[in-house]
Amino acid sequence: MAFIDYYKILGLKKNATENEIKKAYRKLARKYHPDLNPNNKEAEKKFKAVNEANEVLSHKENRKKYDKYGKDWEHAEHFEKAQKQQQQYQRSSQQKTYSDFSGSDYSDFFESMFGGGSSKRSSGSVKFRGQDYNAELQLDLRDVYKIHKRTLTVNGKNIRLTIPAGVKNGQIIKIKGHGGEGINGGPRGDLHIKFVIKNNTKFKLDNHNLHLTVDLDLYKAVLGGEVTVDTFDGKVKLKIKPETQNGTKVKLKGKGFPIYKKEGSFGDLYITYQIKIPTNLTKRENELFTELSKLRTS
Repeated sequence: MAFIDYYKILGLKKNATENEIKKAYRKLARKYHPDLNPNNKEAEKKFKAVNEANEVLSHKENRKKYDKYGKDWEHAEHFEKAQKQQQQYQRSSQQKTYSDFSGSDYSDFFESMFGGGSSKRSSGSVKFRGQDYNAELQLDLRDVYKIHKRTLTVNGKNIRLTIPAGVKNGQIIKIKGHGGEGINGGPRGDLHIKFVIKNNTKFKLDNHNLHLTVDLDLYKAVLGGEVTVDTFDGKVKLKIKPETQNGTKVKLKGKGFPIYKKEGSFGDLYITYQIKIPTNLTKRENELFTELSKLRTS
């Protein structure tokens, strides 16, 4: 990563006060604002640079890190952690004799700490792993019913993902080596993708089982018959037993949601019948229901 001189971007010296930083930012932000420079790519570029410089220099802790570590200021914690580990080792090593370490143990110790042998330590070429990136991917529930591919853009780079069927809301997957670049030849960080899955269907998802409420008219509930119901991948016909009660549940095995990373395995679909009482009865229908009620009570 090339060094960006944020002080130069704002036209300031390194010892500028907080008030001077604020004034310089406001002046340049007005000068290069997109509303005052429509369709001006150069002004847009400078406006972004001015905002970036202000975000770093107006933040007390970030400015301190930037002044100390320059282009690597975002990795300041890594540097300070390594320095602390080195100091702790030096203190503890003074209490040990050289017989405590074999030659290979000594080399391995520094290699595990700094990513290289003792020769790299002495040259100051300390390796640091790159930062991990975090991203969110929003999907509909139907998107994850089957395996599918999706292209995700992270920091200007397109990453093609194969998303397994049955991935869950809030689940996080790690893609190794797609995070920030390492320092001094260190390994890249990883990319962590969190799935945000919206359920815009009439099905309720419970782990890998699906639940659906189906309206059933009174006549079919009493006399029996057939009803066509929706499943996640089509329609099926179900037989209704005579005298089916309100709230009766039926299980359709294997008609639920796919089980994550178990190809061909699905949960179940549970149908709950909700009996609908007829309304707006005609005079004749009222008479018939009255007759029926008398038969039931006689």
